[in-house]
Amino acid sequence: MANRVQIPEEEYVQRRKKAAEMAAAQGLDVLIVNSNDSDYANVRYFSGFWPLFETAGVAIAPSGKAALMVGPESTKYAADRSVLPDIFQLMEYRESADPAYPELKSSSYTEVLAFLGARGKKLKIGVGGWLVTNPVQLEGLRACFPGAQIVRADQIMVDLRSVKSENELACLREGFRITEIATREVIKALRPGMTELQLVGIAQKTIYEHGAEYEGLPMYVFSEKSTRHAISRSTYREIKAGDIVQLNLSAKIDGYSPSIGMPVSMGPLGGRKREIVEFGLEAHRWTYGQLRAGVVAAEVAKGYVELFRRRGYMANYVYGPCHGTGLIEVEAPWMESSSEYRLREGMTFQVDTFVSGEEFGIRWETGIVVRKEGCELLSSPIGQIHEIAL
Repeated sequence: MANRVQIPEEEYVQRRKKAAEMAAAQGLDVLIVNSNDSDYANVRYFSGFWPLFETAGVAIAPSGKAALMVGPESTKYAADRSVLPDIFQLMEYRESADPAYPELKSSSYTEVLAFLGARGKKLKIGVGGWLVTNPVQLEGLRACFPGAQIVRADQIMVDLRSVKSENELACLREGFRITEIATREVIKALRPGMTELQLVGIAQKTIYEHGAEYEGLPMYVFSEKSTRHAISRSTYREIKAGDIVQLNLSAKIDGYSPSIGMPVSMGPLGGRKREIVEFGLEAHRWTYGQLRAGVVAAEVAKGYVELFRRRGYMANYVYGPCHGTGLIEVEAPWMESSSEYRLREGMTFQVDTFVSGEEFGIRWETGIVVRKEGCELLSSPIGQIHEIAL
């Protein structure tokens, strides 16, 4: 696929250069970011490499020199996929089964940092992806550099990844295009007696047929009681007449993972179900109107909470109106009542409107990019209330 939508290699070079400048500005001797196969974003952002079973890391010096760190079984895989040519094999990145590999001679953090030019006993090491950095990796760093100051450097990654390039936006738009096709196919097939997982299968088949590299998230097809779940997995439950069915489908393009969510009614929608579906759509559309460059994120979130309170749905409130999106469908920053940052042009968010009740819940969700005068939808508009004729 010669015209495949993807991030060009030169953009990875620019990313590493910007990260090196930010590391230098914070007085770091090296920035290390770690990832696993479910949250691969930071490592993939710099290298294009997506670990599997094992974990991975990228180390970047203020000079801009960088290296990829992988586990014992990933060296050939990484060499074939990484845009970073310098690859080190470290035991700290082995799989969770914790094999000993007694015959293996591996490298160490000492060798990696020496290669990057970071020498000395009192280094300042910044770690990005702190929540997916495991204790073995931190212990390995401390063992190699017992006098080092190891600090959280997540904000560097938030600042780098929040504002998207045109290439990143192209990946997101392509993911949304494919997800829209999958959503139409699932709605077309939706009938009582089908299981949630059968419908997931239709979505998966469709996204791969149309060019996705993977699901952007574990596909959501929930019915009735499971629709209350903010996060969950589909099951063998059979769809029944009268159910609310929640769809959240997604297609990954070169790592970028947008999703589209909407409720579907199995038959005519009425009563409390219609009230909640329509309020969710009202809150969803309200959010679009608040998003523009320069707005303080907390003000949007506080207004969103107040909308729930004013309309009598505070008991159904779970979280704020938006979360960042990009290489991971849910990435920093979130938009919450405590969020002090201002929206910047080029930031991307999922407008994620979730309303959860005792018996069911609903979610309207799609992606936007922040612009000076408002927000631009990255998908076709959503908002049609689907009622399946039985």
